Amino acid sequence: MGIGFHIGLKDIIDIVLVAILLYQLFRLLRRSGALNVFFGIMSFVIVWFLVSYVFKMDLLGGILNRVVSVGAFALIVLFQDEIKRFFSRLGSRRELFVASVFRRFFSNGNQESEKTDYNIVQIVLACRSLSKRQMGGLIVIGRNNNLDAHINTGEKIDATINSRLIESIFFKNSPLHDGAMIIANNRIQAAGCIIPVSKNQEIPRRLGLRHRAALGITEHSDAIAVIVSEETGRISYAFGGELMVNVKAEELEAFLSGKMSDQ
Repeated sequence: MGIGFHIGLKDIIDIVLVAILLYQLFRLLRRSGALNVFFGIMSFVIVWFLVSYVFKMDLLGGILNRVVSVGAFALIVLFQDEIKRFFSRLGSRRELFVASVFRRFFSNGNQESEKTDYNIVQIVLACRSLSKRQMGGLIVIGRNNNLDAHINTGEKIDATINSRLIESIFFKNSPLHDGAMIIANNRIQAAGCIIPVSKNQEIPRRLGLRHRAALGITEHSDAIAVIVSEETGRISYAFGGELMVNVKAEELEAFLSGKMSDQ
């Protein structure tokens, strides 16, 4: 007598959702340098499934069930930063949709676009000048997530975005040049801000503290971080926990224009 399997639409959706969940978990753990933990968890889940549901070993299955119930809380504590990052991104996407709807009906699109384009040009001009002079800089550009916690760690400025002002802040003798500048709501909010560095162990050692901080802020928010290397003068940017190094000023402008128009 043959054994038949019936897979319906609900089962397909269930499989797809589990696959998406596992893929997102894989990405989070890969960025945090804990990829071996992911494979360890998957191996344990497979063994637990075989023991409890395939071979139906009551004694061993009962022990593993207890381990799974306790292990779930342990994983929440162990990966609280990654879980926080996941829900932060989920919330930012919801805010992105709501904000776009409101702007579509209540804002003057042409004025906002012109203002954003002008600010982008000022940022790119400042980065180009810093690059030529080999002066380091880290500029964090807020989008939808609130960056007040990071803004409060620096010196409040609340000024219009101007390339000369950005250059003067990152001048080597400036007391604020070592920290990060945070731009939000089309204004320079603060400078000399302290940004937590990324814990990703896959970051090349040749990259300095500014690059690690840029990755750190973009791992936990939807902000964009632009870096100018003090050692090489190269321009880089980070977004979504991904780093793009050694880009031209034109490439930076195109990237910022695309991302800032989406918010």
